[in-house]
Amino acid sequence: MAERLGYSATTISRVLSGKAEKYRISPDTVNAVLREARRCNYSPSVAAQSLRTRRSNTIGLLLPSVANPYFADMASVIITELNSAGYTTIVVDTMESEQRLSESARSLISRQVDGILAVPCGEKGMDLEMLSAQIPVVLIDRYYEDTSLPYVTTNNYQGGLDATRHLLSRGHTRISCIQGVQSSMPNKERVRGYVKAMEDEGLAQDIDIIGNEFSVQNGYLETKLLMSRAQRPTAIFALSNTIMLGALKAIREAGLRIPEDVALISFDNNLYMDYMTPSITRISQPVEDMAKLAVKILLDKIKGASNCGSQLRLSPIMVAGESA
Repeated sequence: MAERLGYSATTISRVLSGKAEKYRISPDTVNAVLREARRCNYSPSVAAQSLRTRRSNTIGLLLPSVANPYFADMASVIITELNSAGYTTIVVDTMESEQRLSESARSLISRQVDGILAVPCGEKGMDLEMLSAQIPVVLIDRYYEDTSLPYVTTNNYQGGLDATRHLLSRGHTRISCIQGVQSSMPNKERVRGYVKAMEDEGLAQDIDIIGNEFSVQNGYLETKLLMSRAQRPTAIFALSNTIMLGALKAIREAGLRIPEDVALISFDNNLYMDYMTPSITRISQPVEDMAKLAVKILLDKIKGASNCGSQLRLSPIMVAGESA
């Protein structure tokens, strides 16, 4: 391009890297260089730029399940926020595997991402803690007990408490709780809220916690078993939207009505829940706020800010539906 246009390679480089104004390069020169770049289908080498600037303008996003609508919504907000800040997002599905989480984080670092946002899985966060010495790491939705990493999550204990008290206020005493991954902090906290509400009502002997996955199949199979009991529960608290979908299917297959025969309440919110019959009562997490705050904390860390080690818990909101 320098030979064809008659400009120095330095001038062309400054135009293509967006530094024309800084170096007072004339508009005519800029237009000529850009026209030639378009004609040649030129695109900058990200790898070469990252070697020069030590920045790749890419962020790694580790999710436990991209198929889960909750995490899909979260990813959408994160990608939009990062795009507005000039970053490309690399999304990795860790499939609820602690080993895959660790391997994926190391793989992202080898690709020279500038930072990592992670929904962690498993109970030990040592790998992410150690990797954070090399690269900024921020947790979202979940966190590890006693972690030093910054995180943004929902007050899941309060959500579990509110959901169970809602069912208790409507006269239910046989309330089954279908949980997800038992090692995840949100699950532990939601269960703790459920247990606290039951104990406060003098129903410790009726506590019923079952299940082991944040999946449709878990909700379906566990509810199938619940509906076959001689004394089935009058209410079900599903600890995720996916568990709720499985429970809903099993209740309908049993020929039972919601909420007349079995009340159903879910954790997580999504617009489709308002269009179901009946509409679903649920605990809504502030997904958009969580995502935006996590991105802000991560970008501040990348810029070297010293006061961005926040560990935040945001309040959930009860969304009234017709199912409970």
